[in-house]
This record gives sequence, C-alpha cells and structure tokens, in this order.
Amino acid sequence: MSRVMTDSLGPILDALPHRKSPLLTRFASFLEPMAPQKLEALAQESQAVTRRNFGRTMRLFAPLYLSNECINNCKYCGFSRDNPILRVTLTVDQVVAEAKHLRDQGFRNILLVAGEHPRFVSEGYLEECISALRKEVPTLGIEVGPMETPEYQRMVDVGCEGLVVYQETYDREVYAQMHTAGPKRDYDWRLACPERGYAAGFRRIGIGALFGLSDWRVEAMRLAAHLEHLNKHCWKAVFTVAFPRLRPAAGDFKPLTDFPDWALVQTLCAFRLTFPEVGIVLSTREPAGLRDALAPLGVTIMSAGSHTEPGGYTGAGGEDVHLTVRGRRVEVEEKASCSKAEGQFGIADERSPEEFVRMLRAQGLEPVWKDWDPSILEPAAA
Repeated sequence: MSRVMTDSLGPILDALPHRKSPLLTRFASFLEPMAPQKLEALAQESQAVTRRNFGRTMRLFAPLYLSNECINNCKYCGFSRDNPILRVTLTVDQVVAEAKHLRDQGFRNILLVAGEHPRFVSEGYLEECISALRKEVPTLGIEVGPMETPEYQRMVDVGCEGLVVYQETYDREVYAQMHTAGPKRDYDWRLACPERGYAAGFRRIGIGALFGLSDWRVEAMRLAAHLEHLNKHCWKAVFTVAFPRLRPAAGDFKPLTDFPDWALVQTLCAFRLTFPEVGIVLSTREPAGLRDALAPLGVTIMSAGSHTEPGGYTGAGGEDVHLTVRGRRVEVEEKASCSKAEGQFGIADERSPEEFVRMLRAQGLEPVWKDWDPSILEPAAA
C-alpha cells in the first residue's frame, strides 16, 4: 500500500513549484517576498489561528539519544560513519536511568533517537528499550533508521505511539550529494517511511526538512506537499512538522543555503495558516531569544534542556566510549579522559527545563508535560 502511495507522491514533489494543488497555491502565496509590515501582520494572524485551535498550551518533550553509531555517511551529520568521533550505545538499564532523570524534571513525552546501525541498534534492542520505559513514560516516540511496516508494528505493539522521520532535503539532486554511503541514500525509501509507519499503527507522525541544504522556499513547498499528501492518505494520524536549521557538528559541514530568522518566521506562519491544526515543533537547535519570540506565533511543541549525545543527561555509558572503524569497535587509550560520546549537533538554547517553563508562563503560555495515557485506549470496566 505504501509503495503505491509513494509512487504518486514522488512526481508531485518533483513537479513543484510548477504544478500545485489549490491548497499549495495558497501556501505558496504566504512564501512570496513581503515587506516587514506584511510579515508582522502574517505573524499576528498566525498567532490568532494558533490560539483558536490550541489555546495557550505548549506541549513539552525531550530527546533521549540511545546510540551515536551509524552506517550512513551524511555530510551534514555529526554521527556520519566516517567521522572519527567517540561512540557509545547505552544499555537498556542506562536508557531507563536517562528516562527517569527526564521524568524527574517533569517530562512525560520522550523521543528515542539513534543513528542507523543494525549491529548496535537492532529491532530487539529498541523493543527492549520501549518496553522498559512504557511504565515510566506515557508518550514514547522514535526517530531511528527506517524500517518496514512489520518492524514498525513491533514497536507499536510494545507501546511506542509516535514516529519522527525527516526527509532531510526534498531536493533529489542535493539529497544524492549529501548521502554518499549507507541505506539512507535511497530517497524514495525514506520518503515512504511515514506511510509505512501509519500502516503499522503509529498515532503521531512527525515530518520535516533540514533547512540549509537547498532553497528554503522550494524546500518548504515540498514539505507542505508531503503533509497534504499524508493528510489525505493517512488521515487517522496526527501530524507535526518541523523546519530545523543546520547546527555546528563533527565534520564542520557548512550550510549550502541561507535560511535567516525572517524566513523561518515566514515559513512557520505559512504552515500555521495553511494547516491550522498541524503541530509545529521547535527544538533547542534555535537560540533562546528566537525561541522566546517564536513560541506564541504558531509553535505547539518544544523541547527544553536537551542533549544530543547518548548519556547526556546522567553521564551513562561514559565507561564504554570507543571508536568505530569499518564496523569494528576500536578502543581508545586513556579512556578516563574521554568519558563523553559525541553529540549529533550543538545545542543553541541551553536553558534548563525549569528556566524554560518560567519563560513560557511569563508569556501567558501553559506548559503541558502530559497529554496522553495508554489507559485511554483500554476497554472500560464492566
């Protein structure tokens, strides 16, 4: 089923911006060059639409990195296979320790993140992690290597209800240039992930593009087209979108294109006004001042106090850091001085969750730590 849908989606994306649906024509009008006064009016309208559909709530989540092992070479990513970084994969007990730390900070929504390496991050390992966390955390999502529908189904069966998979870039030519080795090179395989996840039963699905690789207006158009397609074909799921900007990471990759603050504001407002009920995610990639300014304009989901390295919250796994060369583990000398695995990218907003919540409340926004519980789906007692 997902292959049929993807075959119809690929040509739609490739034909943009020349052929657009009525919805995408409206979306494109919000991306046209505009004077600062018009952008300000757009932002005010976006804020009003957000209040009407979401009230003053802001859902909070935290990423929990399981492993920075990866078999892909992605030029922009700190976890890229050929980067000579310190790597580690947490044990299930260490993952639980990290999750309990986040739970004690208030989080009830955790996204499990890992590089793509079947030797270290297998289905069985992910299932164990999810099963171990299910009683601790009511809302669990994954952002890991793409899987087939039956594999995703096993994640759902043990208690995972969210899937995040960013296409990175919707520009096929740039995609091929950025992904030089590993299974991630297959553009269409990745593009079909949300539909395979939907077929497996994921309740929440997040998509996005990594801005800074291709022209931002074209990227936004194709992301919107993808969202329109999913809304039509996977209508039982709830969708979120994100437009993360490139951040410094191992490998020192430099953005290929510009995506300034004003363009981020315009993109955010365009999505809010075109898709009034979609969730919009803003992570700690962005600096504190900008996040404060964007929070009321259309964002509905934000992270706080994040770490992008395995064991970042508790120091777990520090005794097991190593190098991985051609798939083989290579020990490091003087391990005591190398007790921290490398992060995927640098964090810009380093405020604690407590500090971040104070900011939200100062703006009249209400942080929501928990908005879901598995008992909702349990049959009523007789």
